[in-house]
Amino acid sequence: MIFSSITFLFKFLPLFLMLYYLAPGRTKNYILLAGSLFFYGWGEPRYVLLMALTICAGYALGLLIEQAKTDKAKRMLTALGVVGSLGILGYFKYADFFIESFNRVTGLSLPLLRVVLPIGISFYTFQLLSYLIDIARGAVRAQKSLIHLATYIAMFPQLIAGPIVRYQDIEASLMKREHSLRRFSDGIMRFAVGLGKKVLLADTLGELVVEFKTASVYDVLLVWLYALAVALQIYFDFSGYSDMAIGLGSMMGFDFPENFRHPFMAKSVTEFWSRWHVTLGAWFRDYLYIPLGGNRVSFGKWIRNILIVWMATGLWHGASWNFVAWGLYFAVFLVLEKKLLSEFLEKHAIFDRIYMIAVLIVSFLLFDAATIGEAGTMIAMLFGAFGIPLYSKMSLFLLKDYGILLGIACIGATVLPLEMIRRMKKSVLGERAVRILEPCFLVAVLLLSTAFLINGSYHPFLYFRF
Repeated sequence: MIFSSITFLFKFLPLFLMLYYLAPGRTKNYILLAGSLFFYGWGEPRYVLLMALTICAGYALGLLIEQAKTDKAKRMLTALGVVGSLGILGYFKYADFFIESFNRVTGLSLPLLRVVLPIGISFYTFQLLSYLIDIARGAVRAQKSLIHLATYIAMFPQLIAGPIVRYQDIEASLMKREHSLRRFSDGIMRFAVGLGKKVLLADTLGELVVEFKTASVYDVLLVWLYALAVALQIYFDFSGYSDMAIGLGSMMGFDFPENFRHPFMAKSVTEFWSRWHVTLGAWFRDYLYIPLGGNRVSFGKWIRNILIVWMATGLWHGASWNFVAWGLYFAVFLVLEKKLLSEFLEKHAIFDRIYMIAVLIVSFLLFDAATIGEAGTMIAMLFGAFGIPLYSKMSLFLLKDYGILLGIACIGATVLPLEMIRRMKKSVLGERAVRILEPCFLVAVLLLSTAFLINGSYHPFLYFRF
């Protein structure tokens, strides 16, 4: 089941919210946990047991880590939890990748395991790891209630595609949280924004991506249209899901962390990664980069730390060498900015935009490609390699067909819409207009999205594969 489906919007969610709000305060977590397990089991019934066993193991380890008498015992128990969790994730996500890579290097033909990746395993594994490590560090107390911990891990809004919510962020809310009409209405509005991003923008941009991938001949304009479309599609798909998750959390009294802060407004790669998939970047910073020594080490060790973190970031996104290359690609620019480019970018405001467009366009082509070779071909064709023409009738037709959509998406990816609303609210008349327009916007987005869902095909979230 996905948020952008008729089943979820008009069957699961209304029934769940009715049961949730009718339940007495102390039993709301039971309803939330039951609803979450049903939601997850709808698409992955055989992997509900895996998640349940993972939660039970994490619950027991959390109590043991807190009760450990010595630092050595605490470290051993924490290491057991980390190795066990990453071992399960590694088996399901990377077993065939490593076998395939081994076969290429050795020339052998070891059979692949053909393991099916459980949806959301990367996200709930990282949440459990942060919980165990934070207990070991003394940042949080172990949760005594299995139901509360299971609710935290399995909570359906952020279960399968984030944001990565740390236990300490919602520890208090698991015991007691505020439910109000204001929080609920804000949640609905945030959910509607996310739904519109996914259905009206990301899925429609995906049609342009498909047009490119099914084309028999290419030209420079077509490749640039594809590059722009795939960058915006990935952004609106993933940020749309995060908006919906945050909105659902608000409906239930939770404050989930922001995951996207207008990343395409960034003036450097460093700034981009403080705005894009914020919870993942913060997770790797706090649980991998800083423990390795961060930047408070020698230059050589700092380079090592950067490479490890960004190779891990790439692998987290997918079991493929192009994702590894994608992660290392950003590592190179982060090092360059730290040592060479930062002052230059600050002094030349025009150049920083050109620089970021070039870096990001190449990064998304690398991210979307099936192989490194395919990505290299796409990047070369951006500049007319292989003798391809500048444009063709097909690319001009697609530009005419999707030009307005691309323009709307580009504006929507900036702070301009929010800035316009903020300025309108400065006057009494403008604030009244916003109050009237907000519910109209909500109804329009829901109606349009529903129409698209009824008439369209199935479009799962891109980040489900991670």
